[in-house]
Amino acid sequence: MDVGKRLKSIRLMRGISQRELAKLSGVTNSMISQIEQNQVNPSVGSLKKILDAIPISMGEFFTLEMESDDKIFYSAEELTDLGDGKVKMLLVGSKQNGRQLAILREIYPPGADTGTEFIQHEGEEGGIVIRGEIEITVGSKSKVLKAGDSYYFETRKPHRFRNKSKEECELISAATPPTF
Repeated sequence: MDVGKRLKSIRLMRGISQRELAKLSGVTNSMISQIEQNQVNPSVGSLKKILDAIPISMGEFFTLEMESDDKIFYSAEELTDLGDGKVKMLLVGSKQNGRQLAILREIYPPGADTGTEFIQHEGEEGGIVIRGEIEITVGSKSKVLKAGDSYYFETRKPHRFRNKSKEECELISAATPPTF
């Protein structure tokens, strides 16, 4: 998927200049330009900040042209990857209009994270680690969770996910409202 072309199209549809989007999102104008020219692949955190400023959810961003259907069941191949190329964030039901919940299957290879900048938005998020381990930082609290461990927090608190282990980590998460 051409993230840069998609970002530019949506930005222009909304009548927002690169400079204005940079100011609204707290990301530099040159970063917006580099993303739109596909010179830089944004981290999940950076892309989320940019999309929040438009405003558009990540799910809508990746599926905008697709129409809703009444689909109930999804195979693994049908999940939309919202990740940054390293982290896989596979969204369930991405084509559903009016979703009130985002359910993700997240896969973090060794050393992968959601970016150096903390993510922050309105809502709540929870999840359970299926395999491997992941360090989750929420505000000033940080903990390494292992398979079977879970988490739940208000997402307006700055947060970050990081796999510091040598094994892949997989988790299932849910968030409301569906900012992804």
